[in-house]
Amino acid sequence: MKSRHIVLVLLFLLSIITYVDRVCISVAGPWMQQDLGITPDKWGWVVGVFAIAYAAFEIPTGSMGDRIGTRRVLTRIVLWWSVFTSLTGTVANYFPLLVTRFLFGAGEAGAYPNSSSTISRWFPAAERARAQGLVWMASRAGGAISPLLVIPIQMRWGWRASFYVFGIVGCIWAAVWYWWFRDTPAQKPGVTKAELREIGLPAEAGAHRGLPWRQVLGKGNFWAILVMYHTYCWGSYFFLSWMHTFLANGRGFSDADLRQYSWIPFCFGGLANLAGGVVSDRLVRSIGLRWGRRTVGMTGLATAAFFTLATMTTTSKLASVIFLGFAYAGSDFMLPVAWAVCLDVGRKYAGAVSGAMNTAGQIGSFLTSVAFGYLVDVYGTYNAPLVPMSAMLVVSAALWLKIDPTEQLVDEPVTQPVGAAA
Repeated sequence: MKSRHIVLVLLFLLSIITYVDRVCISVAGPWMQQDLGITPDKWGWVVGVFAIAYAAFEIPTGSMGDRIGTRRVLTRIVLWWSVFTSLTGTVANYFPLLVTRFLFGAGEAGAYPNSSSTISRWFPAAERARAQGLVWMASRAGGAISPLLVIPIQMRWGWRASFYVFGIVGCIWAAVWYWWFRDTPAQKPGVTKAELREIGLPAEAGAHRGLPWRQVLGKGNFWAILVMYHTYCWGSYFFLSWMHTFLANGRGFSDADLRQYSWIPFCFGGLANLAGGVVSDRLVRSIGLRWGRRTVGMTGLATAAFFTLATMTTTSKLASVIFLGFAYAGSDFMLPVAWAVCLDVGRKYAGAVSGAMNTAGQIGSFLTSVAFGYLVDVYGTYNAPLVPMSAMLVVSAALWLKIDPTEQLVDEPVTQPVGAAA
């Protein structure tokens, strides 16, 4: 196996662990709310405070990896979030839980920008799209297996034990990463000369100026991307924060039902994630970059909005989880295209642009998490929050008409071709 493929295996496992740790609190939510006496409006802050901390530290932590290397930064990120994953299992009441989840989000921020930076240094341009697609697919695999892992642990040892277990898993990954990985292929003993030639020297290696924010902030294209991703997260973050509570309290799912069915939306999402990148790349070749990206973005988000609303029309357990599966598939069909557009318009500044996009998205994640709990409290039904979620997904779909992947954000000559990324 080539060294860069081992790197991809490690990043694949990292992405699984990342989402297992994130989704763990969603799966444990009904147990925790009952045990700690947390009402729906307060639970919205528990799952939302992660997103606001994640948003605040996303750009700084991503930039840190560019400056000092992803070996040290990803080790710090994973150790930090693993500690606070385990500490989540120790909390005894509401306010310590809020603080713990805020610090968890602050520590995990930058994980995906640093994964992307690693791929840019270890993979030739022709392989980066597939590598990104596999990393994002792994995130959905993590979400899918979470209930299969968490619920049996909780049923046997209680909800606290699940956080202890997954905190330990993260620490093991961090130790292996720091021991084996090096920031560049040239620094890694055992990488053959043939593989170094295959990888080549990344264009972003060496001196690199920061993103000229004043110029970029004046571009309507930049703001359309940010608002598109912000409104998209109003719908998509539900699956990481509220879905398991929605199924348990809004559709009457038992623990056995959750174990049997709640993995389905994540499976749909993982498959759609891969499909979105492949379809977009093919459309780009046949109808051009602008509509090759827009078509996938609009189709995916419109599908997500339709099936989110459709979930309100049924009380059937199976139909609810299938409709939610198609909703997640729709939004994930768009997801790799959103990240590809950051490369299209950002070029060598794609890391900063994608970090800004993800920050805007996590603000949406925070707002939808908090609003969900209050809407349930006010209207007395778990269907109520699905209405604004659907409306935001419609807005996100429409904003793709304002996004032009052919419009470079920074006015300077392009020194290398930009491949389609997922």
